[in-house]
Amino acid sequence: MKRLKNRMSARGFLAGVLLSGTAFFFIRATTADPYFEISKNLDIYTNLFKELNSYYVDPIEPGKLVKTGVDAMLMELDPYTNFITEADIEEYEFMTTGKYGGIGANMQRKGDDIYVADVYENSPAQMAGLHPGDMVESIDGQSLKGKSVDDLGALLKGSPGTQLKMKVKDAYTQITSEKLVTRGEIEISSVPYAGLVGAQNNIAYVRLTQFTQQCGQQVKDAYDSLKKVQPSLKGLVLDLRNNPGGLLDEAVNICNIFLDKGQPVVSTKYRIPEMDKEYKTTLPAWNKDLPLAVLVNKSSASASEIVAGTMQDLDRGVIIGERSYGKGLVQVTRPLGFKSHLKLTVARYYTPSGRCIQALDYTHRAADGSVGLIADSLKKTFKTKGGRNVLSGGGVSPDVATKDEPMSKVAVTLYAKNYLFDYATDYAGKHPTIADPTKFSLTEAEFGQFAKWVENKDFSYSTETESQLDTLKNIAVKEKYFENIKPEFDALKAKLSHDKKQDLLKHKDQVKRILEGEIASRYYYTRGRMAQAMQHDKDLDKAIALINTPAEYSSLLRPGKK
Repeated sequence: MKRLKNRMSARGFLAGVLLSGTAFFFIRATTADPYFEISKNLDIYTNLFKELNSYYVDPIEPGKLVKTGVDAMLMELDPYTNFITEADIEEYEFMTTGKYGGIGANMQRKGDDIYVADVYENSPAQMAGLHPGDMVESIDGQSLKGKSVDDLGALLKGSPGTQLKMKVKDAYTQITSEKLVTRGEIEISSVPYAGLVGAQNNIAYVRLTQFTQQCGQQVKDAYDSLKKVQPSLKGLVLDLRNNPGGLLDEAVNICNIFLDKGQPVVSTKYRIPEMDKEYKTTLPAWNKDLPLAVLVNKSSASASEIVAGTMQDLDRGVIIGERSYGKGLVQVTRPLGFKSHLKLTVARYYTPSGRCIQALDYTHRAADGSVGLIADSLKKTFKTKGGRNVLSGGGVSPDVATKDEPMSKVAVTLYAKNYLFDYATDYAGKHPTIADPTKFSLTEAEFGQFAKWVENKDFSYSTETESQLDTLKNIAVKEKYFENIKPEFDALKAKLSHDKKQDLLKHKDQVKRILEGEIASRYYYTRGRMAQAMQHDKDLDKAIALINTPAEYSSLLRPGKK
């Protein structure tokens, strides 16, 4: 009877399924009654906590100590099973809804000072006249010197309609003034950009950044809007790169845009078989015939992989990019009281072909606690609807593989030290307008001005070769060989010594692209940064070329068939 009740209550897990890590001194059950083991170990834990609280030499913080214990226990499971405290619940809800109460701006620290990093379009921050590069000196009279960005977040967030006073030094005029900002409900769209691409502007592109509530409708609305502008669409692109996932139901809704009613999307398998469930599309497709390209990379996870895996398994679209992350686990949240929750992994999911794409095997840890990839020998081969081979156990492998260009050391350093950010602010202060972000680019003369501006800045760094050479020196010193090779070592080091100016010229195209995106965001916000980046997007270019070459597109989905 106990087990039956347990199973019945477990059905409540199915609500709000998520796809997106305490030592309670539990001892593995060795008796026939696991409930006795649970009760026994809870008693031990309670008594231990009482003893600590009563007799430990220094006062303890109960909440902090329990949080540490819970987190340590959950680390033995998987990184997606997490304890969500009352303090963290707002951030968690934002991840699933895309909404929060605040001013609609991101902040960053530079030294001891706080600066506006990004302002959301049509937000209270924008309406109050804030823009990137402004220095925030105080909020409601409280100085921000030395405060962390997390501390600042607590001051900025609040109920819509409430107000706060911000003392701000304008990035363009350097004038300090006080601004009254009225908080609002900030909703971050999961579709920050949609547009027509291709030489004929006849391919509809939509970028989806997270699977939040109603994102399926947002994607459909975006395609609807593009079709109104261009009724004769030739193909569709769905960009899921860097999308960490979210709500399972919304993954099904996204698939339903491209698949007709009644098509299988995903199945979930729980420890309790009665909870297993199959998800199918429930509505007519928005369009089930237009060629579709889905862009993914190694940071496309969870619900993104359900969409990509389903499109691949049903031969509905071509997957372009890198192999996806490989997260085949399902989470739900359970209330624990006092506004705290447990987000726990309850199931594995399977794409229509029957494969689970989970890449890491958390059930088999090494002696040091590390987790390895599922061995190739354990991966199984499955068939798509058209008979193509696909593998389980390692994410979704693309039909057309591409590789991201690695970031150069000079670009990383310029970005990390905020020189690209600062120059974009300087540029925006001198140029009231720029071209549409899909066309904007810096001239050679303008990039030369940036190179001169940054010339005397400190952006020193070590190349990978220099770092390896230093490692060799340390080993040689330790083994007492260095004195014998010192002349040759010094000569090699001098020869390898890099020139920052030459490095900047060598990687000019990469630095220029990042700088142009930063500048575009000053005028056109997030959508401007994305639109500008699309000018140099090789994955998107490949998608456009495939859609414009029907024979090649078809051959990828139906190899060997004419």
